[in-house]
Amino acid sequence: MAKVLVAEDEEGVREFLVEALELAGHTVTPARDGHEAKRLLGERSFELLLTDLKMPGPSGLDLLREVKASQPELEVILLTAHGTVDTAVEAMKLGAFDYLQKPIGSPAELRLVVERAVEHRALAASQERSERLREGQVRLTWGAPAMSGVVDALQKVAPTQATVLLTGESGAGKEVVARSLHEQSRRAEGPFVAVNCAALSESLLESELFGHEKGAFTGASARRRGRLELAEGGTFFLDEVAELKPELQAKLLRVLQDRRFERIGGTRTIEADVRWVAATNRDLRARVDEGAFREDLYHRLAVFPIHVPPLRERLEDLPHLAAELLARIGQRLGRPSLKISAAALEVLAQQSWRGNVRELANVLERGAILAEGQALGPGDLVLEAPRAGAKAALTPSGARSLEEMEQEAIKAALAEAEGNRRQAAKRLGIGERTLYDKLRKYGLK
Repeated sequence: MAKVLVAEDEEGVREFLVEALELAGHTVTPARDGHEAKRLLGERSFELLLTDLKMPGPSGLDLLREVKASQPELEVILLTAHGTVDTAVEAMKLGAFDYLQKPIGSPAELRLVVERAVEHRALAASQERSERLREGQVRLTWGAPAMSGVVDALQKVAPTQATVLLTGESGAGKEVVARSLHEQSRRAEGPFVAVNCAALSESLLESELFGHEKGAFTGASARRRGRLELAEGGTFFLDEVAELKPELQAKLLRVLQDRRFERIGGTRTIEADVRWVAATNRDLRARVDEGAFREDLYHRLAVFPIHVPPLRERLEDLPHLAAELLARIGQRLGRPSLKISAAALEVLAQQSWRGNVRELANVLERGAILAEGQALGPGDLVLEAPRAGAKAALTPSGARSLEEMEQEAIKAALAEAEGNRRQAAKRLGIGERTLYDKLRKYGLK
């Protein structure tokens, strides 16, 4: 059954539509004109819009254009009077699912079209979910032993409604794990809404979470739905949850306990129909012991904890991570055929990756900008110098400088190419002129 918004200015027709759809088990919200329909679309989530083509305020065509621009997954059925069928057909080209001509013959005719629209939406959502799930599985099952526990834990907890707490270093990919959890859950067809608790001041974060009513505070010129409300039916992801201030911790605890909340300045209670996932790079148990985090909230969030290991503990994933990240970077830069050479991967494997996957993405983006050819070579990688006292990544050959690794990569490529510089440059993913410059720089022959 679906959540349906019915926009119709003729009272008798509107009542007929509402009654017929409610008897079929749908949840129906009526709107008397285009203005009210537009307001409701901004305040609540719907799966289907049934709208008259011509009515006061924004017309059905206006609503269709706005819906398809902001909520393309929302199906739209148009109601047309005699003589406006040509316009309705044109509207279908803009994305309307179907149209019904007034007067509608029977409730059965109405229900049939609505059921077809709901089935079409469910099928499209299912296909999109399958694609997202395949992507998520590829990202998380590349073979690193350190990630096998994460994958197993996700498979077990995803079908449940249990609240999940993700822990791990900054940049390790906790949001990727949270999205994969959502995509494998029963709420995959709903929204995934994320809020970074450290990115906003306490007052702004409260409004971002719960929304506010018009006039609730200075500058609140209109009603605003919060992220929690926008996540209805889906997953609500609280990133950097350890940074929540005490007052907001108390309010969040109440929502977790009661599954309901009010907008700032409002009195209407709103159900919090969401799956909770939180993440932190801090030791939340230690924060509790310090008195900086509520113990009762900690236990509400840590129902099912999952630790995401840092990149240095899952270097088996590095080739796949680098390839996927570089593909995305290449698309943004207009260079979709960019690859990474084996020699460059060897250099990357020697790093400590204090910034984890986020640092890797930055290194690859700098390399993509610098690279002259279609493959990133060692010379395209600009890596941060290790800090004094910092531990280097341990490898069989020990810790080496970038220049040492680059020289070794060049020697190996020349040896494999039996001294042929053109072939060696191709193996390294750099231009022949660049290779010549590096040979001269390092005094190599």
